[in-house]
Amino acid sequence: MGASKLIDEATNALREFGIGRDQLNERSAMTLLALLQLKDGDSWEQATNPMLGTRAIMDWIRDQFGIAYKPNTRETIRRFTLHQFVIAGLVEENADERDRPINSPKWNYRVTDEALTVFRDYGKSDFASLVEDYLLGHPAFATLAEERRNLPKTPVVLPSGSVLSLSPGGQSVLIKAMVEEMLPRFAPGCRVAYIDDTDHKLGVIDAGLLDDLDITMERHHKAPDVIAWDERRGWLFLMEAVSTNGPVDVTRKTELQALFSKQWDKAVLVSCFPSRRTMQKYLPLLAWETEAWCADTPDHMMHLNGSRFMGPYAD
Repeated sequence: MGASKLIDEATNALREFGIGRDQLNERSAMTLLALLQLKDGDSWEQATNPMLGTRAIMDWIRDQFGIAYKPNTRETIRRFTLHQFVIAGLVEENADERDRPINSPKWNYRVTDEALTVFRDYGKSDFASLVEDYLLGHPAFATLAEERRNLPKTPVVLPSGSVLSLSPGGQSVLIKAMVEEMLPRFAPGCRVAYIDDTDHKLGVIDAGLLDDLDITMERHHKAPDVIAWDERRGWLFLMEAVSTNGPVDVTRKTELQALFSKQWDKAVLVSCFPSRRTMQKYLPLLAWETEAWCADTPDHMMHLNGSRFMGPYAD
């Protein structure tokens, strides 16, 4: 069996399981094959389900299929492939330690035992019926996505007065608070240039503003959840919505500095939390010279050290 044929079969298997259209691609197929530890020459009966981190998945794809993804592709694989596999019930996270911290380097994924049993029968006459039985107890991701599309959207009013419709639920609720509550208080009159909502359906809000600021947002970039420009003070707000993960820790600060190197002397980094209780979990991780804001106490901003309460640090 050639590698391309195996990848085609993996894509078809995902289609049978009802994975969303955006996941029916080579990247997701090879991610599945890595999780199943299948390579050219293997049969589907040989599939296994070890626990693998994204680095190990990318190494398998490189070694077995000759595709060397760049390190920053790791986030793309997590957000646009593994996340959907988990929602669909094909993959589970941290089977060895369910309460592992979200920022742990040991975070891992594996195909569930139930799904593994079905995958091992790919190509056999009973595969379709096995998938059908499986889906009776595990709603397909495509079905889940359709239900999400039918949910009421989360409206958010920009500082300009225009209204956007964010994806329902999830971190979109926190992003709504960031735009409608935090920005008017701490950056009145600012312009919102970018929003990454729960389902990543938005993105660039004001392309002209990004051009003026010489900011280029590529699909593979791990952009902040909200980017806003305070023209009066010349401050660029880079804001992260932290409902379950993703505060501005030392690693994230370094990533943002690389991504916004041309604008770093204007950057104000803000970790935004739904509540002080949530913030307490991440407080030891927050980088110095950044800000922290909580939606349940919107009038207050906490500054982590530095020579001023809030503002950019050029050096």
